[in-house]
Amino acid sequence: MAKKSMIEREHKRQKLITKYSNKRNLLKKEIKKTQDFDLIFNLQSKLQKIPRNSMQCRKRNICWMTGRSRGFYRDFGLSRHVFREMSHECLLPGIRKSSW
Repeated sequence: MAKKSMIEREHKRQKLITKYSNKRNLLKKEIKKTQDFDLIFNLQSKLQKIPRNSMQCRKRNICWMTGRSRGFYRDFGLSRHVFREMSHECLLPGIRKSSW
């Protein structure tokens, strides 16, 4: 099980991403549209004042069951350990252990 602080940090990042995504996209579009150097400089300084954790690339994918970030399967939202256990117990529809 991941530390509670790490899980809470990821939840905080997700809230910041949803809060600032609109503002970030508008500023980026304005920067691309304008040709005036001073205006671009001002817009970039506004963009830099937005919190860093509000960027989509800073978000980590974590397992919803254990909070583990490594060995994560996007299709299921699970880490490899939990995925293996749940598939052996037939809790994941359409998944079964291969044998040949």
